[in-house]
This record gives sequence, structure tokens and C-alpha cells, in this order.
Amino acid sequence: MNISIFGPSGATGTLLTQRCLAAGHQVTALLRTPENFPLRDRIHVIRGSPFDLPAVNQTIEGADVVLSALGANSLKKEDVLERAVPQIIAAMQETAAQPKPVRRIIVLGSAGALPTSLDKQPAWRRWFVQNIVYNTFLKWPVASQISQWQNLSQSNLDWTMVMPPMLTNTPAHGAYRIDGDALPRNGSRISREDVADFMMQQIDNPQWIKKGVYLAW
Repeated sequence: MNISIFGPSGATGTLLTQRCLAAGHQVTALLRTPENFPLRDRIHVIRGSPFDLPAVNQTIEGADVVLSALGANSLKKEDVLERAVPQIIAAMQETAAQPKPVRRIIVLGSAGALPTSLDKQPAWRRWFVQNIVYNTFLKWPVASQISQWQNLSQSNLDWTMVMPPMLTNTPAHGAYRIDGDALPRNGSRISREDVADFMMQQIDNPQWIKKGVYLAW
């Protein structure tokens, strides 16, 4: 397939790019500084920003699937998703009249994107995570994920938002819990490798289209 990737140089984005290449897909990736990306010689590079609609249009041209691992790089107010996701959606919607419209998008989200995400947690943990983690420590990254959810769910695209808890850089377990309603009970972390593997599985899986899905060990 032809796969377009946004956020390819981040920790999860690099894993997605590696897995796409290993599976034999053609990859187009949007990069601000391609010269710093170790896989640049194996992909079709578009130099630019996800906030720039012409660059986003170039990135998705001819794509079968769009993958996004965009997100905040710090705990500060960055508005990356608030600014980038509407551009990606607009670019994809502009292809609607083309012979091959670009409709499928799979994004990396966060378990904090929905108010129901903690419904399956013990009461003490639900209070702690919501008030101390989501409302305080991760206030701005969570706000960005809420925005991403709202923009995708209001679009007419075939979207899937993968919503893990804390990501680790440890090796994949290869087994994890999947839930379409809320974060699995006491689920607090999962490796980026497992998340990247799950996102790859969604490329030709219709189960979670127009839905969010939670993953945790």
C-alpha cells in the first residue's frame, strides 16, 4: 500500500515507519528536518509542517492509508494537534471527488481523550488519574487529545483513534488488553512497540472504523 505518515520522527512514528517498510509498503512522510531522520533514504520525503495545508496535501496524495503519531513534545501548551489535525482532515476531505479518495486514517491518541475513559477503574484510581494526572500534570496534552477526538469524530472520514495510557520504550509484550468502551481495569501502561503493532493491524481491519479503542497491558 501507499501509506502517508505524520509525526514519523517521534518515538512511535519511527516504529510505524519501520514497520511499514518491513511490510513492503511505500511510505510518504512529512518532516520538518529530513536530514535528521535515519530512514529518509528509504521513504518519499515531503519537507514541511503539518500546519501547512499545501505540504499536508502533498503528503497524502495517492495514499491508501494515513497514519499519525503527532502529539505534544512536552507538558506545555503546544497546540500541535489543535492545529495539525484539522489540516489533515481538510486535505483528506478535499480528495472526496477524486477517483481514489483518501478516507482511512489511524491516529495515536491518549486514554485521557474521553471523560468515560476511566469508567472501569477503581474509584480511588479514577479520582487520582482524573484530578492529579489529567487535570493537572497532563492538562495541556490531554486538552490536545480531546481536540483530536472532537475533530475526527465530527469528520466523515474512516478514522480510528488508538488510546493507550502511559507509553513505555520497553520491548513489546505481544499481548495486551483491548477495550472499545474504556481503559481496561488497572491498565496504566503499554509499550510503544505494542501500540505501533496494533496501529499497523488496523490498516486493513474495519472493526474500529469511526471509533476509539483503548489498549493496555
